[in-house]
Amino acid sequence: MGDLAVGARSGHGPEEQPGRSDDAASPAVTDRLPEDGDAMEPTPVDGPGSGGGEGAGKQQKKPRSFWKELPLLVVIALVLALVIKTFLVQAFSIPSASMENTLQIGDRVLVDKLTPWFGSEPERGEVIVFHDPDKWLEGEPTAEPNAVQKVLSWVGLMPSADEKDLIKRVIGVGGDTVECNGTGPLKVNGKALSEPYVYASNTPCSADNAGGTFKVKVPEGKVWVMGDHRQDSMDSRYHQSDKNQGFVPVGNVVGRAIVVAWPPTHWSTLPVPDTFDQPGINAAASAAPGALGLAGAVPLVLWRRRKINRRLTEGTTRVSGTGTAG
Repeated sequence: MGDLAVGARSGHGPEEQPGRSDDAASPAVTDRLPEDGDAMEPTPVDGPGSGGGEGAGKQQKKPRSFWKELPLLVVIALVLALVIKTFLVQAFSIPSASMENTLQIGDRVLVDKLTPWFGSEPERGEVIVFHDPDKWLEGEPTAEPNAVQKVLSWVGLMPSADEKDLIKRVIGVGGDTVECNGTGPLKVNGKALSEPYVYASNTPCSADNAGGTFKVKVPEGKVWVMGDHRQDSMDSRYHQSDKNQGFVPVGNVVGRAIVVAWPPTHWSTLPVPDTFDQPGINAAASAAPGALGLAGAVPLVLWRRRKINRRLTEGTTRVSGTGTAG
């Protein structure tokens, strides 16, 4: 009898205990430990040689080694660098002392090339990089980079190897009048500039007959540039006899230098000095809206006068006609 009870409780007997209606649906039936004689179904295992599943008979792919991925990574990096150099930012090195003390020989600056794509033009006070307008660098010694330097420079990973670019500060833009008398101060639209960026031992203007004293009006589409090291900069002043009369076409401007990136001890931004924000310096520009308004008002006034005169003429005709008839 004891064996039957054990058999019934273990599920081997032909009868179930009365009153245990939950045994048939209880998950404990499937979770019981197997006993001798029980048939066990094999558990399917995914993987090579398992004989089932989508991966049957297929081996898992091994990850590619770093050295096989390296050429692809290099190509991607070069393409990204080329895109950045062409459309966003490019590095340039400073080869001369013409912008001291703002920029030192050997400094690396980053130039914003993005904003010109959206129609932005140089403004007063900005430090810009521009292509040689008309043989400004003629006779200047240029370093010959090796093949590796040329490639790295081309993609923008090194400062530009193109030694036909110059860097100066914008002093005047289209419509401005810029003048220098004696040793200064430098004036823009009649306003004297306070120039803390000028080299410490220099005067704002140079009292010489080669172009150091001048008065020019900047044409539209061009800029007048000068170096911060005034007595050591062959800038717009000394190229007034070239085809552009010393002005730099806006189309020659590569972009604005925004930061000194190297060496770390020289790191600094290159903001527009406050002297270019003083009241009245935009006199020429502020007069333009008034002139346009006056030009637009003249036709209106003439039209109104013509209309009044017509009415007066018609009124006189009607009065005289009535008198004649009467």
